[in-house]
Amino acid sequence: MILDAHHHLWRYSREEYGWISDEMSVLARDFAVADLRATAGECGVTGSIAVQARQTIAETNWLLDIADSDDFVQGVVGWAPLADPDVGEVLDRWAGRSKLKGLRHVVQDEPDDFFLLRDDFNRGVAEALRRGLTYDILIFERQLPAAIEFVDRHPDGRVVLDHLAKPRIAAGAIEPWRRQLIELAQRPNVACKVSGVVTEADWSNWSADSIRPYLDAALEAFGPTRLMYGSDWPVCLLAADYRRWVEVVTAWADALSPSERASFFHGAAETAYQLETAQE
Repeated sequence: MILDAHHHLWRYSREEYGWISDEMSVLARDFAVADLRATAGECGVTGSIAVQARQTIAETNWLLDIADSDDFVQGVVGWAPLADPDVGEVLDRWAGRSKLKGLRHVVQDEPDDFFLLRDDFNRGVAEALRRGLTYDILIFERQLPAAIEFVDRHPDGRVVLDHLAKPRIAAGAIEPWRRQLIELAQRPNVACKVSGVVTEADWSNWSADSIRPYLDAALEAFGPTRLMYGSDWPVCLLAADYRRWVEVVTAWADALSPSERASFFHGAAETAYQLETAQE
């Protein structure tokens, strides 16, 4: 059983997805649940968490509608205007949407590397956590010091780090990322997604051996019960098709015990996002 804890869906337009450059043309089309099921289902994936790709309330509503109509999508990590003083009213409108499991802001694109420490943003995050939602941290490696302090402001909330905090794999750099990841992982309320890895490597020249030190470092930091599998599909297509990524991760996870593999491939995500399967 595999739960894909991180993927995206979109209806492509150049205006709304301006970050998709000419060298990313493989992403310049629509990606729907049916597409994901067709490719991921062949690899043993039985469910997923859909994650926001645009910072709009409209997209969150769209993802929730998809999840309500298709049980393959077991949860949604959406977006809300967390720095807005009225964010509580937005969150209240989603109170009946049971598949809204978390929220995310594209902090990696913020010019201020310490955006995570803004008071207005933290008030919004506290509102979300108070309502039982999980917060996904999307950052680059250089923003890890701010992320550590951010988590310390929310010690009782569930927090998930996306994409291992995007280490500089293509450059072969592992420090200070590894040291800071271990520091962050000392906070027991933080879990981490093994996702978005190949796109931080050399897209055309990566190997399982070249990314293994980063996977091993994440395992050292978080242990097998706070790591979760994610594909970052369709963004992963820049460097690997879905099956290739599953094969690489499965081979790496072979060293884990059966119970540890179960946690990595579905249990940790079920806990982090309070999925019904974890509560039955």
